[in-house]
Amino acid sequence: METMVALAPVVFLVWSMTKQRPLASHVALPLTALLVALLQAFYFQAQLMTLLANAIAATLSVLTPISIVAGAILLNRVLVISGAEQTLRLWLESISQNKVAQLMIIGWAFAFMLEGASGFGTPAAIAAPILVGLGFSAMPVALLTLVMNSVPVSFGAVGTPAWFGFAALDLSEAQLLETSQWTALIHLVASVVIPVLALRFLVSWQAIRHNLVFILISALSCTIPYYLLAQVNYEFPSLIGGAIGLCGSIVVAKYRIGLRKEISEGQSNTAKLPKIAIFKALSPFILLIAILLVTRIQQWPFKVWLNDTSPWLSLGDFAVSQALILSWSSILDTHVVWSYKTLYVPALIPFVLTVLILIPILALSKRHLCQAASDTWGRIKLPILALIGALMMVNFMMQGEQQAPIFIIANTLASLMGANWSYVAALLGALGSFFSGSATVSNLTFGGIQYSIAEQTQQPVSLVLALQSVGASMGNMICLNNIIAVCTILGIKNQEGAMIKRTIVPMLAYALIAALMGQLILHLLI
Repeated sequence: METMVALAPVVFLVWSMTKQRPLASHVALPLTALLVALLQAFYFQAQLMTLLANAIAATLSVLTPISIVAGAILLNRVLVISGAEQTLRLWLESISQNKVAQLMIIGWAFAFMLEGASGFGTPAAIAAPILVGLGFSAMPVALLTLVMNSVPVSFGAVGTPAWFGFAALDLSEAQLLETSQWTALIHLVASVVIPVLALRFLVSWQAIRHNLVFILISALSCTIPYYLLAQVNYEFPSLIGGAIGLCGSIVVAKYRIGLRKEISEGQSNTAKLPKIAIFKALSPFILLIAILLVTRIQQWPFKVWLNDTSPWLSLGDFAVSQALILSWSSILDTHVVWSYKTLYVPALIPFVLTVLILIPILALSKRHLCQAASDTWGRIKLPILALIGALMMVNFMMQGEQQAPIFIIANTLASLMGANWSYVAALLGALGSFFSGSATVSNLTFGGIQYSIAEQTQQPVSLVLALQSVGASMGNMICLNNIIAVCTILGIKNQEGAMIKRTIVPMLAYALIAALMGQLILHLLI
């Protein structure tokens, strides 16, 4: 009975956003959060003060995703208003007019590298508008970027889901590295299939067959270095693999290796673009990646500075650190806390900083900046409500420790599967990403459960945790936060439910690959 009650909000949310006349996310999500709150209060006997504290924390926590989305939109609007996006589009067309090549270079390889540098939904936020600028329809582009941005996520943001996501488990260096190795192997196999499924949103099966050699070269040029690096490191597989893959994809596309020649190819004069114009159009991304690298590489001091928690100002339970980290401990005298890393969350740095540096480079006027800011606010107004609802729902679902609805669902799954747990371990990771909007949070939330189940069923801990990591990554395809973010950036309204219906198919294909690979690895180990 507890499991049915715990699942009720999930069923309601899916139904309300996928029915014939679906509710908009800014309506469905707050309603679902209200339903969870009522169930917590009247069925699970939750403490009302803790519920209220979680509501406050969720409302404040929306600052993190919405500031990232706002930063990405601001940069995108600046590129459009200044004409840089048009120049970039023409340059990309000069590399190859083949649509498959353009989608793989931007939607796969470029996004792969961005995920390795930053995470936080940045890849879709940047890659999707470029693809729309190339003439692709917004809705299919959103679906493609959501599906593509799955393989690199396990080692995104310089490996944060790995080294931070499993931090609470006190794994040895050898265990963490072995977990990363199995994770990368499963992703490597999936990378042969996932880009093809993503491309299907925008091109025909015939186009995919005609360009299949290029698709495989582009996909594997990212994931082979990614896999090899994961044998010795869990911070840089996505970043370095993506950089190698991006360069490789551009070179292979330039020489049309594995690509079918387009009828219109050779008729464009886009190659005549001045090199200085191309450099200016690329400068926002060069700056963006450079700033992300400088501020996120563990061995450099900047990451430590931006995460400095040394107190600067304190007002009771509210504090501001020297790195401008805002924090509220013991909200309403409960264990609930909130914090916002003003300088580390990828909003002011790198997006706003990049825009400021671009003012002289792109000759931006005050009118340009005002227009970009106005456009940005217009796009984020309603998504703020949707994100508050999503975060409240997550907080309420996780309240109650071992009696939290989310843990009840997870434990029921474990008891049903027993020794066959490896078949569905990835789905639990995906569930965590669906609720929390983060592979890192999914690993933090369910890593302990996965570890415990692995010991109970006498399965290799590193393999079960690898399946958790893979699942958390593939969950990005159906993650509400990511869907809302990319819809906001592309100006898509009230289509979240329809998008989940479409992206859940490749996610289930990914889950099947993970299950089969898990069994294969299990047999090899035993």
